[in-house]
Amino acid sequence: MFYGSIPALITPFKDNNVDYNSLERIIEFLIKNNSNGIVPCGTTGESPTLSHEEHKKIIEETVRIVDKRIPIIAGTGSNNTLEAIEYTKHAESIGADAALIVTPYYNKPTQSGLYEHYKKISDNTNLPIIIYNIPGRSVVDMSISTMCELAKFDNIIGVKDATNDLFRPLLTKRNIASNFCFLSGEDGTALAFLAQGGHGCISVTANIAPQLCSDMQKAWRDGNIKLAQEINLKLSKLHHSLFVESSPGPVKYAASLLGLCSPETRLPLFEINSETKLLVKNCMNEINLV
Repeated sequence: MFYGSIPALITPFKDNNVDYNSLERIIEFLIKNNSNGIVPCGTTGESPTLSHEEHKKIIEETVRIVDKRIPIIAGTGSNNTLEAIEYTKHAESIGADAALIVTPYYNKPTQSGLYEHYKKISDNTNLPIIIYNIPGRSVVDMSISTMCELAKFDNIIGVKDATNDLFRPLLTKRNIASNFCFLSGEDGTALAFLAQGGHGCISVTANIAPQLCSDMQKAWRDGNIKLAQEINLKLSKLHHSLFVESSPGPVKYAASLLGLCSPETRLPLFEINSETKLLVKNCMNEINLV
């Protein structure tokens, strides 16, 4: 079971190339501050702009650097089923602990198409698969009934739910195996998601406030609801600031303020504006991150 605070790892760039030195610095920072797992090559890692070679090497480097200290959930999704299979088999072969597979974007598959997409991937790997349901970016929304059918496969073991629908985990839990893993994909409602039966959060904010995000998750698991609420309130303005412009622009700028990497993103994402920079910096100052 995956749980707690799991940063959705940013991909650092330098002069439009992957900056592997900064990648190692970021990963060590996240582990040092008690992250419960890590997700390379997800949306926050700008996976749509990575070449196949870069995608695979980032996951390889993550596996090497982490060295089994925390679980690695490799982003291996694609809107091309065969490509998703290739990425997933690669992640399995190099020692990732699970695969995070996004619902196919742009193609707009039906529920039958979604089912067959994940079934085909499941049939080609023994790696645990976490469904990534994010209608805001993929346009399609996996229904509860489709997810429950997919959960019958032994290696489809959970969901990253970025719908921001807090009723959904309750409705899903009524019809699914008890060991199915529910991870939030929304920092702003991560604590509320736990109250609805969630197990943790794949987080953008945890790239720059890993200890606070981990502390909030741990406080909830320990039954210290008051402390969890206090940390949640403390983080709330920061959560909001990191999505004023398209992610990961703001969080990469925040990481640059911590000396972790350059704020550089790849086109079509572009440098965030000066007002957003000031907002992010002020929010970080308020909670003593910088």
